[in-house]
Amino acid sequence: MLYPIVKYGAAGLSTPARPVETMTPEIDRLIDDMFATMYAAPGIGLAAPQIGVPLRLAVIDLSVGKRDAELITLVNPEIVERDGLQVEDEGCLSVPGFTAAVARPGRVVVRALDRQGQPFTIEGTDLLARALQHEIDHLEGTLFIDRLRGVKRDLIVRKIRKLEKAGRW
Repeated sequence: MLYPIVKYGAAGLSTPARPVETMTPEIDRLIDDMFATMYAAPGIGLAAPQIGVPLRLAVIDLSVGKRDAELITLVNPEIVERDGLQVEDEGCLSVPGFTAAVARPGRVVVRALDRQGQPFTIEGTDLLARALQHEIDHLEGTLFIDRLRGVKRDLIVRKIRKLEKAGRW
């Protein structure tokens, strides 16, 4: 099933998500639906709050569906290490049509459960580090534009407000 993606301004995007308590067939089906929704968008990552589900669950696939071995499912993820710095343009399925340079650590280590409920650790650098941090931000109720300051952030928010008033958001 494909879910509609929740856009900036929706209350659920700014609220921290609840932990997944138990791996169930419904959670497994939700993970499949999240990958399908992400590919249809198209994107390289999707967090459950972006489809209106307030759970600490995210999926990432930098290959955009080309290599099954690269599918990453993160259940209750937490960043346990971060270092370095990278500043790159970032976009978001919940903020369509907008990108901005965001500063983030260049390397992160994340601890999570996989879709079978087994603990694992993943290290990411460059784009994977950015994707891991971006999706975990969603689980904390933060969007990439929340990491922007000053004129850049104000400009994007003003444009979104205009789109909302015109009924195009």
